[in-house]
Formats: sequence, C-alpha cells, structure tokens
Amino acid sequence: LSIAASATAAVPAASVSNHHHHGGRVAPWLCISRGGESSSSSSSSSSSTKSSSKYSTKLELVKEQVMSSAMPSLEELRKSIVQEATIVEDFGSQADTIINKALEEFAKSAPDASTAQEATEYETQLLKLEQALDAPLQVLYWKQLQLIRDDALQRYRAAAKTSGASEYEAMLQADAYFTRMAEASTRPSDDDWDYTRERTALQSVMNSMAESGKKATDVQLKSAQQQQTAMQFLQQQQQMIQQLQMQLYGQSSPWNVGVAYRIPDTNFNLQGSYQQGRANIQLSCVPDEYAPFLGPNGFTNGVGPGNLGLSVNLSV
Repeated sequence: LSIAASATAAVPAASVSNHHHHGGRVAPWLCISRGGESSSSSSSSSSSTKSSSKYSTKLELVKEQVMSSAMPSLEELRKSIVQEATIVEDFGSQADTIINKALEEFAKSAPDASTAQEATEYETQLLKLEQALDAPLQVLYWKQLQLIRDDALQRYRAAAKTSGASEYEAMLQADAYFTRMAEASTRPSDDDWDYTRERTALQSVMNSMAESGKKATDVQLKSAQQQQTAMQFLQQQQQMIQQLQMQLYGQSSPWNVGVAYRIPDTNFNLQGSYQQGRANIQLSCVPDEYAPFLGPNGFTNGVGPGNLGLSVNLSV
C-alpha cells in the first residue's frame, strides 16, 4: 500500500513536469494564484489609505470650524486679563466650559469612523483639538495668577500697615485670598494647571518683606532709645549746671524780666533783662525800617506801646 501511494503521488508531479515545461519555460498559470492574491491585497490597502486620508481631511475641516467658533470666547478672556489687567474670578470654570463645548461640537460634527485606523485618527484629532485650546488658555492662566499674586501682596501691605493685625496674620490672610482665587482660576479636569509655584513665590516675597519690616522697626526702636538716652544725658547735665550755679550764686530768682525801649527819632535801642538773679543792659543801634510810614514825629512823642516792649517770665 505504501509503495502504491508513493507511485500515485509521484505520477502527478511527473505529469505536471511533462505537460508544463515547454522548452524550459514554466506555464504562466502556476504563478497566478499567489500573484493574484498579492495584487488584490495591494489594491485593498491602497483603497483603505485613500479612505483614511479623506477621513482625516474631513476631521481637519471640522476641527478648524470648531476652533473658529471658540475663538471669540478666548479673545474675550484675553482682553479682560491681558489688556485690562482684570482678574476673572471664575476663569477655571469658563476655560473648562470652552474646551468641553468644543469637544462636544467636534464629536457631533465629525463623521463616524468605519475602521480601526479611522477611529485612531478620530482620537488623535480630538486630542489635538483639546491641546490647541488648552495652550492659549494656560497662557492666560499664568497671567491671571500673576494678577492674583500682585493683588494679594497689596492686601498684605495694607493689612500690615493700617490694621492692628500682626505680620503673621496679614500673611495668612493674603495667602488664603491667593489660594481661593487661584483655585477658582484652575481647570478642575486638568492636572497640568497648578498654582503651587506662584503660591510659593508669594510666600517667599511676603517673608522677605516681613523680615525687612522687622529690621526697619528694630532700627527705629534703637534710634528712639539712643535719642532718649541723649535727652536723659542732657537733662542730667542741665541739672548739674543748675546745681553749680546755686552753689556759686546762691538761690536764683524765679523771675525773668525783659525790657526794650527805642529812643524816639533815633536808631538807638535800649534793652534790659533780669534772669536768674542777674541783670543785663544792652544798647544797640538798629535802624527803624517803618519810620518813614509814621511821619516826622511818629504817632507819639513819648513812651507808648509803639516804642516800648516788655516781657515777663516766671519760672516755678
């Protein structure tokens, strides 16, 4: 049986060899089956590539339309934050709404994917759309954080100077304000939006300002102490001088009297004083600048309030 099977198997091979070798040439139909399959596969692949390219083009058009519809909202936020330097309190929720609305619009307008390759292309374009909208919104987000930080610093300075709160309490209030406003400005669905760095910078600046203020206060206190010490020294010196005067001249009188008299129609001025038990008389020549306005004899020809000065000081 095995011999017969071998003979039977060998005969078709021989017959093939005898019937299809003509002058050393192989019959063409022997290669058609595999070659025909390859040609059909190549044609299918080419058709699939063209279909995928058309689908990608459609997705690009849809993405551009969605971006165009989202631009007015982005421009409004940019105008408020960049040009007007105004803090948008609910910036995080607005940014999230813009992106989610754009993704929903893209999902509604985009054609359905019929192949796995088209499904991959759809996911890629959807991710690119989110990134294209998220990038400018992140730029506005960092600008918003700078505005919030500056506002928090101003609040810290005002609280530290005007209110009775301490430097530490003012710092806590400013940090709580920054955290609240920054949290409202952050997209809740994006981990890349983080305000930790700006908060750390704010705390560092406030600590530096607090240290500088403390140093300035210490300098002022030290200067006041020095002035007080100098005043005490001068008072002690004055008391010592008074004690020496009492020892030399005895008990001084508490009366201090000063008299000044200008001789009529002359430039002579007579001054007398009595201070601490001592009398002093002084004669000086001082021109009267207002004499031409008073006439040849002035208002009076004798002693009156116009040419007599008197001062009395009583020390107790």
